[in-house]
Amino acid sequence: MTVLPVTHERHRVESSYADHSGSGFHRPRWKRRHQLVLLATDTVAAVVAALLVLRTGGHWPAVLCLPPAWTGSLAAHHAYAPASFGSGGGLYRQVLRAALVVPALAAVLGWGLTGEAELPREMMLALPAAAALSLAVRYALRRRLRGLWARGRHRTTAVLVGPAAGIGQLLAALLRDSRAGAPAAAVFQGMNLAGVCLTDSEDPQAVDVCGVPILGGVGEVQSALRTFGGDCAVVVLPSPDLDPAQMRRLSWSTAAAGGDFLIAPGYGDVSAARLAVRPVGGVPLIQVRAPRLSRWARLPKDMAERLIAALLLLLLSPLLGAVALAVRLGSRGPTLFRQVRVGLHGKPFTMLKFRTMRTDAEDRRAELAHANHNSDGLLFKVRDDPRVTRVGTTLRRYSLDELPQLLNVVTGRMSLIGPRPPLPEEVAGYSHEVRRRLLVKPGLTGLWQVSGRSDLPWEEAVRLDLAYVDNWSLTLDTVILLRTGPAVLRGTGAY
Repeated sequence: MTVLPVTHERHRVESSYADHSGSGFHRPRWKRRHQLVLLATDTVAAVVAALLVLRTGGHWPAVLCLPPAWTGSLAAHHAYAPASFGSGGGLYRQVLRAALVVPALAAVLGWGLTGEAELPREMMLALPAAAALSLAVRYALRRRLRGLWARGRHRTTAVLVGPAAGIGQLLAALLRDSRAGAPAAAVFQGMNLAGVCLTDSEDPQAVDVCGVPILGGVGEVQSALRTFGGDCAVVVLPSPDLDPAQMRRLSWSTAAAGGDFLIAPGYGDVSAARLAVRPVGGVPLIQVRAPRLSRWARLPKDMAERLIAALLLLLLSPLLGAVALAVRLGSRGPTLFRQVRVGLHGKPFTMLKFRTMRTDAEDRRAELAHANHNSDGLLFKVRDDPRVTRVGTTLRRYSLDELPQLLNVVTGRMSLIGPRPPLPEEVAGYSHEVRRRLLVKPGLTGLWQVSGRSDLPWEEAVRLDLAYVDNWSLTLDTVILLRTGPAVLRGTGAY
C-alpha cells in the first residue's frame, strides 16, 4: 500500500492533497458554523445567568468572569469538538462535567487573583442557569442536526475498510438497527456510506447482499480520500490482513486529508459507556467494563421503580377499574389472567394481566401451531389470533392488558424496565448464553417491547434482551421509558 508524503508540518501534508487550484481540504463550513453557534449561545447563557445573580445583589466580577470560565471549561471537556455533534448522552455529560469544574476555577479566580471572596459563591449561584441554558441549546441543535441528517444533509462520507465477513456482519447490524426502509448507504448516523475497501477478496458476496459498492482493496482508500476531501471518515475493522504498520499509514493519510479515522471494536452490542482507553506499558488498550449486575448497583433502580409503580397504581386506579369492568362484561371468565413466569435467577412467580383471551385459549393452542408467527424460536405468537376477545384486541393494541403487572413491580418480582418475562417451557429450551436474560428482573417494558415486540424474530429478541443485561444503566432505562409511549401508540407488533 502506498501513501502520500507525510511530515510533521500539517500544511505540507495538506498541500499534497490539494487540487490543481492549490486549495487544500478544510473542515466543512457547517461544522464551523455549528461551533460558532455553540460558543455564542454558551457565552450568552453565562452572561444571562450572571446578570440574574447581579439583579439579586451580586457583583460585576461574576458577570465578567463567568462567561470565559464557562466556555473555557466546556472547551476543555471537548464540548465544541465536531465528533460530539449530534451525539446523545455524551454531549450532555460534557456540559455537566464542565459545570463541576467551574466552581473550582471560581475559587482560584476569586481567592487567588481578584481577592473577591464572594466571587465563587456568586458564580456557583449562576452556574445552574448557565448549564440549563447550554443544555437546552444543545438539545435543540442536536434535534435540528439529526433532522438534517435524515434529509441527507450535512453528512460525512464514510469508507469501510476490513475483511468481507466482518464488514458484512457490521452492515447487517447497522441495517437491523436503522429505521425500516433505510438504504444501506445511509445506515451510519450522520454518515453516507460511499463504499468498502476489502482487506481480502474471499467472500465479497457478504458485502454485495447489503447493496454497498466495493471500491476495491486497501490501496483504493487513497483515491477515496482524494475524492471526498475533508468531510470524510475511514472506519477500519481490525483484520489479520491489515497489520499495525498499514493501519498507522492509513491514519496518517486520513488525518492529512482532514478526515476522521475510526476503529470499530470486534466486540458487538457493547455501549460506549462501557468502553475506556487504558494504557498498559505504553500501549493503549480498550477496556470493556463488566456489566453492572450486583444488587447494590441496581438498588436505586429497584427502589425507584417500586415507588413509581405504586404511584401509577394510585393514579391509574380509575382506568384500571374501567378496564376490569370492560373485561368482565366483554366475555365470560375472570378479570385477571394469572400465569407462572420465570424471574430473577430463574425463580418462578405469578404474573398478572388483564384477560384478553377466551377461557379455552390453552386448549386451542395446538390447533393454531401452524400459524405461529415466531416459528423460528421459542415464542408462540399468532396474528389475528381467534382466541382473543373483542375487548382483548383493544387492550393488546394499547398494552392496557399489561397494567396489572405494576403489582408485580411493587412486590419486587418484576421491574418497570427489563427483558420480557419468559414462560417456564421457554426457559427449559434456553441455551447457556440465553440464560443471561435471567440475571436481571423481567420488565413491564424493555428494548424488545419498544423495538417491534412480536414482529421481531426470536434471535433479534434475544439479542436485544442480552444487550440490555450487559449495557444496563439509568440512562438506558430513561431512553426506553421515553420510547415506550410512542411504541404503545404505534402498536407495532402488539397482537
